[in-house]
Amino acid sequence: MNDQDSLIQGAQDLLVRLGFDSERTNERSAMVLLALLQLKDGDAWSEARNPLLGTRAIMDWIADNFGVKYKPNTRETIRRFTLHQFVIGQLVEENTDDPMRPINSPKWNYRVSDDALAVIREYPQSVFETHLVDYVQHHVFFKSLAEERRDLPKTNVQLQSGHVLRLSPGGQNKLIKNIIEDFMPRFVPNGTVVYVDDTDHGMGVIDRGTMDALGITLGPREKAPDVIIWDPSREWLFLIEAASTHGPIDVTRKAELKRIFPRQFHQAVLVSCFPDRSVMRRFLSQLAWESEAWCADTPDHMVHFNGSRFMGPYGA
Repeated sequence: MNDQDSLIQGAQDLLVRLGFDSERTNERSAMVLLALLQLKDGDAWSEARNPLLGTRAIMDWIADNFGVKYKPNTRETIRRFTLHQFVIGQLVEENTDDPMRPINSPKWNYRVSDDALAVIREYPQSVFETHLVDYVQHHVFFKSLAEERRDLPKTNVQLQSGHVLRLSPGGQNKLIKNIIEDFMPRFVPNGTVVYVDDTDHGMGVIDRGTMDALGITLGPREKAPDVIIWDPSREWLFLIEAASTHGPIDVTRKAELKRIFPRQFHQAVLVSCFPDRSVMRRFLSQLAWESEAWCADTPDHMVHFNGSRFMGPYGA
């Protein structure tokens, strides 16, 4: 085993000791941690630092120092499946230089917390265990949160077919339930739910036959919409984002959806859904033209952003 492999394995062991699950202790997550700490082959753990880094800078560090070159579309995987959980587990902090930074800002950044850094610098010395015990008493472990969450009752969502989806609890799933049970009967009464991306990414394709018939293929690294609904009577494909805290369809997301659905985009209706109008107001200036906005607290109404019609596809 070379020094680089030893460093990565050390980071994996450290993440286990800090209470992270298997997904957050794999090689990708270990290299993300090392990038955040600015540690490379030959460095000692006592040299760890915690500068402010964006996702792009993290990926560049991994490429330069570990020879692993992630493709640009992997940025979302690193953010959603590693950094997000590092934040929940109190290992990493977001935007300490500007806590009010907009969610879509290119300056969005991460840093290892000072408390975590102090413990990490002692790894793997004998004093590490003493520092770790003290750290555990004052911080939440992600793994314990995840296990508790799995014990919570599921969010049951009734499809128009009568089938019931059992989504993981919390997060955006309450809004996904509103989309399927309140938005859909009003605006897509003859539609079929073909895809749902719930909070813990435990769902996915609901109707494989319709997906195949439409020629929709979603790669493992694609950031699919939260809900996809097919309306066979009008031949419209609803691409819906549940924007409770982030993720409405802005110009960037619209272009991304066009890339993900190149054969179907001429049939697409783009909808950003919000829990209420106060949340929608936060994102109002970001919403893309030729898209729709819907609020769960006023389910009978839709806000239309320009274009030649109230609702419908605009072509590619």
